[in-house]
Amino acid sequence: MQSPLKTLPLSAIFLLTLLVSGCTTNQGNTNDEKRQFIMAMKNDVLTELFQKKPSARSVVNNASGYAVFSNANVNLIFASFGGGYGLAKNMRTGEHTYMKMGEVGLGLGAGVKDFRIVMVFHSEAALNNFINNGWSFGGQADAAAKAGDKGAGIGGEAVINGVTVYQLTESGLALQATIKGTKFWKDEALN
Repeated sequence: MQSPLKTLPLSAIFLLTLLVSGCTTNQGNTNDEKRQFIMAMKNDVLTELFQKKPSARSVVNNASGYAVFSNANVNLIFASFGGGYGLAKNMRTGEHTYMKMGEVGLGLGAGVKDFRIVMVFHSEAALNNFINNGWSFGGQADAAAKAGDKGAGIGGEAVINGVTVYQLTESGLALQATIKGTKFWKDEALN
């Protein structure tokens, strides 16, 4: 059986790469401006989460740490690509670690989805493991559709291995069932 990625035209893969990188670049010319942009995104996402799910405030405040990411995902027939940026915060020390994320997957789907992820770590070991190793791999089956001012809301909540994950959709249109690998890593330029 031939790999679905091999059947995609090279121009389509190139276009997707440009689209995803354009959607996920944080704003700013200097590292300080980029850090400020990420902090503003984090504050906006947490405010939205707390408005939509008030009980999440105590979950975050009582945790060892949390991470907030902005991600754009593009699905084209048999492949999906995504990328984003964010930060992790250690609630005990107050330290922020700026991070990046990227994902690739195989599965049936079409569309573009822009979403935010909040991960709440219930132990310092889980937080440190995420910051230092940052690898996540999982399956996903979801449908999210939004156009203009229609829709917008919390996409879901899950608790996995001592980490509560909230997903909020902001804009986009996607219908997908994918198995994807997601990699989170420290942004060496911003730390």
